[in-house]
Amino acid sequence: MSGRAGAPLDVSADLLAPPGRTGLRMVLSRIGTLCLVELQKLRHDKLDLVTRAAQPALWLLVFGTTFSQLRVIPTDVPYLDYLAPGVLAQSALFVSIFYGIQIMWERDAGVLSKLLVTPTPPAALVIGKAFAAGVRAVLQVLVVVLLAAVLGVGLTANPLRLLLAAGIVVLGSAFFCCLSVIIAGLVLSRDRVVGISQAIVMPLFFASNALYPEELMPAWLRAINLVNPLSYQVDALRGLLIGTPSRLLLDIGVLAGATALAIALATRLVGRLGR
Repeated sequence: MSGRAGAPLDVSADLLAPPGRTGLRMVLSRIGTLCLVELQKLRHDKLDLVTRAAQPALWLLVFGTTFSQLRVIPTDVPYLDYLAPGVLAQSALFVSIFYGIQIMWERDAGVLSKLLVTPTPPAALVIGKAFAAGVRAVLQVLVVVLLAAVLGVGLTANPLRLLLAAGIVVLGSAFFCCLSVIIAGLVLSRDRVVGISQAIVMPLFFASNALYPEELMPAWLRAINLVNPLSYQVDALRGLLIGTPSRLLLDIGVLAGATALAIALATRLVGRLGR
């Protein structure tokens, strides 16, 4: 994780000023503003995209090419093609799961308490954070997609499929961002958020279908895979980008339901961080 990722967020006057808009328009305005702030942070630290792509690049270059040669994991497509969507999902996961640390920085800097006393509903703050994570994850994933293309991965060029894949990345990233905010709201300690986030990232990745088909998993791992949102994100990305059989409607439904639940829980807990 980049040292700047946890730096306090520069909140624009649009967020802090009492708005003339109410209801849905205000919520959408806040979401748009937080996404814009996230893009502004990237503009000031363009190297962050490259450094965060290092680990996914290693998975593709080392793990992917090596296991493609060994052919120890049976797949219907070349293993590097099979692995690429899983690495894309992992890249988005790594970006979004540490947003709880960022919100702890904002609490310590006094930014969060200012946001919570404005007319901005807590739900708008959470949704804004969630979809800002999605915007950042999509930009991160683009770097990994370019690397996958250079390595010869057979990714689709269909613009509609690529657009849907970007939507899946945003949806999955929103869930994991809210999960991180939930953890922050429960433990109320930056060090604990860091420890828990680091502890769950790799189990989430290995207990999914990112590296190997579900059919090869033992029964206990298959049960975890069944309730792991990352698995549904990977399945959708694999179907859209590689063209393997997928349950796209089920994948989108599970991700949307999990994200809605995570947003609701994070909204209830975010107020604890401002006390």
